[in-house]
Amino acid sequence: MVHDFYVFEVKAPGASKGEWDLYNLVATLPGDEAFRPLSESACPAIIAARGEKKAN
Repeated sequence: MVHDFYVFEVKAPGASKGEWDLYNLVATLPGDEAFRPLSESACPAIIAARGEKKAN
């Protein structure tokens, strides 16, 4: 599952306007840029699922 990646910063206490007003959205990275393709994964579980041997 590929999804967007969000970067937030925590607001200073004086900048909050309500009980749940805690963060500022700083950036949104598209999912295809935030995560590498499975074909480039170094994860042992992914490599085993593909039937490949781990490169040393």
